[in-house]
Amino acid sequence: MPNSLRLAKRLAELTPCSRQEAELYIAGGWVQVDGQTIEEPGYRVQAEQKITLLPQASLAPATPVTILLHKPAGVEAAAVLRGIKAETMAAGNRSGLTFLKRHTNNLNYTDALETKASGLMVLTQDWQISRKLVDDAIKIEQEYIVEVAGNIAPDGLALLNHGLTFNGKALAPVKVSWQNETRLRFALKGPQPFQITHMCEKVGLTVVTLKRIRIARIPMSSLPVGEWRYLLGYERF
Repeated sequence: MPNSLRLAKRLAELTPCSRQEAELYIAGGWVQVDGQTIEEPGYRVQAEQKITLLPQASLAPATPVTILLHKPAGVEAAAVLRGIKAETMAAGNRSGLTFLKRHTNNLNYTDALETKASGLMVLTQDWQISRKLVDDAIKIEQEYIVEVAGNIAPDGLALLNHGLTFNGKALAPVKVSWQNETRLRFALKGPQPFQITHMCEKVGLTVVTLKRIRIARIPMSSLPVGEWRYLLGYERF
């Protein structure tokens, strides 16, 4: 682009800030070029383009974000990040945040779902949330809706609640109940991968679909499949 300038340099010329501060403003998502948010300090601009530093711009360190995602069945956990973009953010964003590329940096899965499962996943940049959901996973209750096929053993429901083993160890009591003729509700703490499938098989049932609908106090609610939203400031796990 002939006669162009780096955005950081141009911003420093137009506003009372240093080049370093300009780079921080840009990386923080506070700068627009002709109405479009630009996050790359090296972005090239022409002198006649409109450069805007948003009124709420701050040099304070960026606040880490936490994202709630409705993972589709059949999608591997490693591919989930590719689905987090502006186009897949759920409608009615109430967080006050604008999607920025940096919101996908250093996102940690707190409890990845099995590939065949669907439902709520939490991805976070916040070490405190990560520590709570990962390090204290055994204390965090999760809720699943499980569609099953087959005929349950006569004492199957009682065994699902307490009495089964997994990987050679007795399972702690869980809460399992019928939602209808083909769907079970599981509420359990710190489930291991494939644990629910194993439990169902032990009582004569085959898992058809598996959906996680809640982690601790955060429900998936009406979040559409494949879409995501930010954890709101007042929400707590």
